[in-house]
Amino acid sequence: MRALVITGPAKAEVQEVDPPAPAAGQVVVDVERVGICGTDVELFTGDMSYLRTGKAWYPLRPGHEWCGVVAAVGEGVDSGWLGRRVTGDTMLGCGRCHRCRGGRHHVCADRVEIGVSGGFPGALAEQLAVPVTSLHALPDSMDPVLGAFVEPGGNALRSVRGADLRPGDRVLILGAGTIGLLVALFARATGAEPHLLDREEARLGLARDLGSEGTWTRATLPSLPWDAVVDASNDPALPGFALDLVEPGRRVVYIGLAGSPSLIDTRDLALGDVTAVGVLGGSAGLVGTIAAYADGSVDPRPLVAATVGLDEIVDVLAGTRPPGSGPGPKIHVDPRR
Repeated sequence: MRALVITGPAKAEVQEVDPPAPAAGQVVVDVERVGICGTDVELFTGDMSYLRTGKAWYPLRPGHEWCGVVAAVGEGVDSGWLGRRVTGDTMLGCGRCHRCRGGRHHVCADRVEIGVSGGFPGALAEQLAVPVTSLHALPDSMDPVLGAFVEPGGNALRSVRGADLRPGDRVLILGAGTIGLLVALFARATGAEPHLLDREEARLGLARDLGSEGTWTRATLPSLPWDAVVDASNDPALPGFALDLVEPGRRVVYIGLAGSPSLIDTRDLALGDVTAVGVLGGSAGLVGTIAAYADGSVDPRPLVAATVGLDEIVDVLAGTRPPGSGPGPKIHVDPRR
């Protein structure tokens, strides 16, 4: 089968590789759609921290935002999965440690991440083998575009839950990329009033189109009480800025990751009685995300700028927007092309 293989920093190609066979407890999925994530770009450029810590290495096969149809099942797997459209959890814990047993497999010390760490092949390929325990069945009415948005949506939903929003609350989201826009959509679905801030005015047009109550740059940001602040940026200066802005007694949520350390003043955190929440991965938000997409309360499809085939991925990872791209931040891949 065809799969994207990253062989070194800024080096990648589509290769013919052996198709997967399902081991015991696994299924093989015919991949229908994959989202390109900032993590995939960092794996391509060599900037991803896992490459320095030894959690990831070249060659590697990326892709962790995906959906597809189950084509084969391994020993011990219910044949009822065959033909089902599914997506899956990126985080695969060991299943034995106290974190996994306590429902926190996404922070298991021995976890691997599909298409990211531990050498587990990702979904930027025609087929993908995954443990059946990681699968989430999708409703028949859910198309592949929505299916490939479940993983990033889970991150956004966890951020909104972490912000402890109530109807009518005003939440400021820092960063108008995919996660920031998804946070705004999920916040609106809870009855909150989302505002977005970005360094570039040009990136805020889609946020306005999607119904955000306010879109701002640092220069135009009004002095309003912010009931929650979600940092979905990669700017190392913004975690401290988020803490400066949030109302006392409320919450700041950190889901964005900068390339260098970020600093906050814990005196401000304590004296403001502020709760800081960190979010790693969408695992605990996947079920809720599927439900929100299925009932139509959240629709992320306008975030897709273009859908490309496997042969066009390298240019996308290198920063080239496909011709005719829309305003959205997300590029999708159809490996069947």
